[in-house]
Amino acid sequence: MATPEGKYAWTVTVGEKGQIVIPKQAREVFGIRPGDTLILLGDVDRGLAIPPKAAFAQWTARVFEEGKHD
Repeated sequence: MATPEGKYAWTVTVGEKGQIVIPKQAREVFGIRPGDTLILLGDVDRGLAIPPKAAFAQWTARVFEEGKHD
């Protein structure tokens, strides 16, 4: 079975302190660097997601834009 282009899957291990290590290939693909802040989203029915930084920036911009008052 061929992997669809642009789709990836990795496994991680949760340490005793609840920490995970993001695999090197994933960090390279998504441009994650030491010191970066990531957002972790969770849904009890759908699971966890770590969206790309650009998606977080877009979401934040929408939140602040919707909160503007004329």
